[in-house]
Amino acid sequence: MTDASIAGAAPEPKKSSLLVQDARTRKRNAAEARFRMYGLGAVCTGILALVLLLASILSNGLSSFQQTYITLEVALPADKLDKNGNRDRAEMAKVSTFGYQPLIAAAMEQKMTARGISVEGLSAKDAAGLVSKEAPAQLRNFVLANPDVLDTTRTFEFLASGRVDGYYKGRVSMETAQLDKNISPEQLQLADILLEEGTLETRFNWRFFTAPDASGQRPEAAGLGVAILGSFYMMLVVLCLALPIGVATSIYLEEFAPKNRITDLIEVNISNLAAVPSIVFGILGLAIFINFAGLPQSAPIVGGLVLTLMTLPTIIISTRASLKSVPPSIRDAALGVGASKMQSVFHHVLPLAAPGILTGTIIGLAQALGETAPLLLIGMVAFVREYPAAPPEGFFDPASALPVQIYNWTQRSDPAFVERASGAIIVLLAFLLVMNAIAILLRRKFERRW
Repeated sequence: MTDASIAGAAPEPKKSSLLVQDARTRKRNAAEARFRMYGLGAVCTGILALVLLLASILSNGLSSFQQTYITLEVALPADKLDKNGNRDRAEMAKVSTFGYQPLIAAAMEQKMTARGISVEGLSAKDAAGLVSKEAPAQLRNFVLANPDVLDTTRTFEFLASGRVDGYYKGRVSMETAQLDKNISPEQLQLADILLEEGTLETRFNWRFFTAPDASGQRPEAAGLGVAILGSFYMMLVVLCLALPIGVATSIYLEEFAPKNRITDLIEVNISNLAAVPSIVFGILGLAIFINFAGLPQSAPIVGGLVLTLMTLPTIIISTRASLKSVPPSIRDAALGVGASKMQSVFHHVLPLAAPGILTGTIIGLAQALGETAPLLLIGMVAFVREYPAAPPEGFFDPASALPVQIYNWTQRSDPAFVERASGAIIVLLAFLLVMNAIAILLRRKFERRW
């Protein structure tokens, strides 16, 4: 008799089926379902936060692409603007903007008289207050550029004041105007009358992209022209320096450098530099490029050099990853048919890694375009009205940048600058989206799958 024949020596195996879930399987499947729900909830939360952020920016900034203008017929008497009658620009330039302000006030008064417009309690000076303080400078520049227009009457489109513009954008109301020293309900009543009869209108604001910054008293005249040009100059400097240096460094470290402690130390430091806060690069640029090298503050060349230092680690890391993605068989095949090491790299490996290199470069440039902290330390926070000259002189002229311009506008008290700041954020985001879209298109167009 064996042990197996003894009754109760071995329990009978439990019968189970693959078609029926046991308790353990049900528990595991429930855990997987919960994990999927957690992941889906995280994705939905991120999307919701992004939607709320974009909605806030768009609701505050879209109105900056619209601007209110006033059309007036201004008489240009020569006896006031060119007393000597020589039509000499140097002599005419002695008349400041204060000499042109009465002409605008007279044009507004004449407009109201001709149309039979009258508002109780509104003086001629108050009526002229509907026009932006930028108007006298606009009128003066036109006369100095065209001396022959003297003793004629010309039609001009002037910017409306920031309060009038804000009235049609919902920032100003009749109730708030009663407490505002810069606007009155009577002036808003006049603006409504001028709007009905066509003298005043709100339309797309091209000046927002081309005009320079303006003082705190003229928010309606502030634009991004100098900031866009300054950012463009800095990106040229970054592209011309960071791309060749970063690609050459990556090729040497990945393809030619011996694997020893020195190269390991270099690779570790490159990875560490990619995680260094950007403001540290600003301190470095201030110490080296401005204090030591003597380069001018608030110049695109200094900003470009600082952003180059910040972008190099990103380009090096992405380029090395692209070079590693090329199969070793490509190198072996090139060497097998007699190509040198350099020929195999530059004729075969580098062209195949080019999509990844371009993608990393564009992403690095997009990151540099949105940096603010290092630019603040090198003086690009300065108020700049003049456009920088064409390269190469323009690289050394004072300029601003898009992120710094946004920072400047958020520091000003007038609510119109908050609108301008949100509009500038939209422009910056548009540039970043375009650059990232180009990176994706380049990768899809030139990428090869092994």
